Amino acid sequence: MLVWQILKDKGNNDVVSVQPGALVRDAAQILAERHIGTVVISTDGEAADGILSERDIVREIAVQGPECMAQTVDAIMTKELITCSLQDDAVDILATMTQGRFRHMPVMDDDKMVGLITLGDVVKARLSELSLEKEALEGMVMGR
Repeated sequence: MLVWQILKDKGNNDVVSVQPGALVRDAAQILAERHIGTVVISTDGEAADGILSERDIVREIAVQGPECMAQTVDAIMTKELITCSLQDDAVDILATMTQGRFRHMPVMDDDKMVGLITLGDVVKARLSELSLEKEALEGMVMGR
């Protein structure tokens, strides 16, 4: 399965983003209100300048304490993003996320961000794919 198929099945490709100067406390509020694990940091909503996850915030609280909530998101965001394209294969994305120990990946079409996939999205797609393969193999064995 390809990334574009995952996004199509997902249905909602809206990427929640915040400006680089936004406060960490405001980003945390967005994460809590929307029940999401990450926001993309973007000056224009199309380019991904960085990403800020719940984990990033927790790690910073462990280092600085609650004072980090008054910092700007660009001070603690992950700056070196790993992204994927619409034509990337889900198995490769799953391996990349697992090896990199992260759960969210911006999807780019040229230089424009067109979606965000999560580890859960990829696992769900892969399980669906495996289920279809299993049914096809059972049908062949049973002569259906």
